[in-house]
Amino acid sequence: MATELATRPTAKMYDVETLVNMAWDGKVRVPHFQRDFRWLRRDVIRLLESIVRGYPIGSLLLWRRPAVEETLQLGALPVKAPATNEALWVVDGQQRITSLANALHAEGVNDDRFNLAYDLQNEQFVSRPDAEDPLVVPLPVIFDLQKVLSWFAKYPEVTGYSDRAYAITKTLRQFQVPAYEVVQEDEDVLKDIFDRMNNYGKRLSRAEIFSALFAGEESARDTRLTFGRIADGIDQDLGFGIIDQDTVLKAVLGRRGPDVLREIRNEFGDDDASSRAPHTGRAIIEFPDEDRDTAHHLGGEALRRAVVFLQETADVPHVTLLPYRHLLVVLARLFAHFPEPGEQHRRLLRRWFWRAAVTGPEVFKGSTTGAIRTLCFAVRPDSLTGSIDALLGLVRRPSSPPPDLRRFRSNEAGTKIILCSWWAEGPRSLRTGELLDHASLAETLLDRPTAFDAVRYVVPRAAVAENHRMWAANRVLLPDPEADGGAVGGALTSRPTDLDDGTWQTALRSHLFDDQAVSMLVADDVTGFVVARQELLRERLRGFLQRMCEWDFEDTPPLAELVQDDLDEDGDGEG
Repeated sequence: MATELATRPTAKMYDVETLVNMAWDGKVRVPHFQRDFRWLRRDVIRLLESIVRGYPIGSLLLWRRPAVEETLQLGALPVKAPATNEALWVVDGQQRITSLANALHAEGVNDDRFNLAYDLQNEQFVSRPDAEDPLVVPLPVIFDLQKVLSWFAKYPEVTGYSDRAYAITKTLRQFQVPAYEVVQEDEDVLKDIFDRMNNYGKRLSRAEIFSALFAGEESARDTRLTFGRIADGIDQDLGFGIIDQDTVLKAVLGRRGPDVLREIRNEFGDDDASSRAPHTGRAIIEFPDEDRDTAHHLGGEALRRAVVFLQETADVPHVTLLPYRHLLVVLARLFAHFPEPGEQHRRLLRRWFWRAAVTGPEVFKGSTTGAIRTLCFAVRPDSLTGSIDALLGLVRRPSSPPPDLRRFRSNEAGTKIILCSWWAEGPRSLRTGELLDHASLAETLLDRPTAFDAVRYVVPRAAVAENHRMWAANRVLLPDPEADGGAVGGALTSRPTDLDDGTWQTALRSHLFDDQAVSMLVADDVTGFVVARQELLRERLRGFLQRMCEWDFEDTPPLAELVQDDLDEDGDGEG
């Protein structure tokens, strides 16, 4: 039976001012078995909105025990924490405390999730603008009454909003957060509490369970590579967006063995299960002697190579345009064993990827679960050609129909395929005519779970007949962070004065607008425009998928490999 708490938890109330000051002073610590910080900017904004509206934000569970002197990383903040016998370790509430400590501190500007401000005119929390705006007050300013007074002294023209600012300052500083404090020496008891709290209505993800199981020593917490750090590094370097941690976990597991859904509790155990075959009920582990840190590092590198392949070879520029996440896991497994496939192998791999995307996981028993298992087992560490041929064999069927352009939903695989076909056209800015690159897409889709924010209506949705409102024809992929968010139809009918006609026509064509479409918009023939452009989009989508899937091509390995095979069979090979 588990050990009971020697001292019952005590209930306390902390105001936000006290809570964040303790965090800044290093009196709040995060146990090594905690999950990574995973909130996005929108989550931080929702928390702040709840505080201003007086909504409850839940209670905290704090573990009071000693802590050593260290420099710790709290979100974007490096904190020099002194040794203390009375540190508060966050068992539940890390996301909330970290968000407040960063968003309300001047150094939070270094992380886009926390670089926020309060818009006094529209009464809402927003991303901090690049240029200082008297009506948009940075949160570190509005949290400090003296800084608020200085702000209005600097901008007397907006003094009429001062009462609103003072009210926000008072609310943020004085908002009360309930907390339970536990005094307990046994770390296992705290882990048990943590597990129980996170299994009542809000279950831990598989990646979080894995991270907690293999957290290691407290002293190594800030230097160890985690799934969150792998995902952040890939996004920062490649602009691919944040890959969810469960997919990162599967990529790390997939490199080590083909069954990515295997039992994870003994992943780095010392038994001899590492080489067992599937029929024994034990998982195949292809790297049985490596430790947790090596697995994370090499798995992250394989995932990175898979992302580069998607962006440079397969025309999938961002995670929100990835039709199925399990295909990324399969690619990571293949690139783990074969880091640098040649041009023909990459072409065959692209062919497999797009055939699998169009076919979908439904053809596999168990749908996505069956697909990821079957596809990962097809990747054999001893043969790149054999692996790709096996993958292609699993989707070697008559040409599958393209996605339905009459149903455009940014969270569905079919729409993501459509968006990839639009990206392949090389979309350009309708303001400058310049090519919109990965960076503009990444900036537009920062923190977004789908590509919705990069897609604009051509004409307002209400202006389209109801039976055509779901059609792709009234959408355009325009990841332009500096453009306004309205419909673009009006802009299409008049060329910007600083663009020559050739540049303007190139920009229009990059979004699949021909002369007929533009003339229909000028004539306000919305239905005619939607029907005509829908047909053009259908034609281009078919062409894109034909180029990517190459259904009519023979799936042959590189010629050099065929020649080598012939030489070996004739006895004229090596030796």
